[in-house]
Amino acid sequence: MKKEQSSVSKPKVILPDNGLVGVKTEKKKEINEESKLPEPTGWRLLVLPFKQKEKTKGGIILAEDTIERSQVASNCGLVLRMGPHCYDKDRYPEGPWCKKGDWIIFARYAGSRIKIDGGEIRLLNDDEVLATVENPEDIFHEF
Repeated sequence: MKKEQSSVSKPKVILPDNGLVGVKTEKKKEINEESKLPEPTGWRLLVLPFKQKEKTKGGIILAEDTIERSQVASNCGLVLRMGPHCYDKDRYPEGPWCKKGDWIIFARYAGSRIKIDGGEIRLLNDDEVLATVENPEDIFHEF
């Protein structure tokens, strides 16, 4: 036996298309934070300057402006990316001075400063690296 459906059905509500007429919308790609960073060319390194903590050991809370100034004046940073010709065997037969993920020390005014969301990054030449350090908090940061 077949059951008959009732002839009373709910009316369909059709909502208008809120898109712009004549403009095709594209689906937005998910943007990875790391893909926003520039890719260094040649013998350059992409370095993120060390950012000190917001609170000192004594419990003093530092202003946002003070933290930003210390990051700009910092001479210690984390290697994020390396260009394809960094530390090539012809120029550096003893091997590279640093690698991706190392904390390095560089001159105060070395490299090019690039503003990004949340601060700045620097592009340094591979020969501007002065030293590597295990923990950047062990270095006295004066600004």
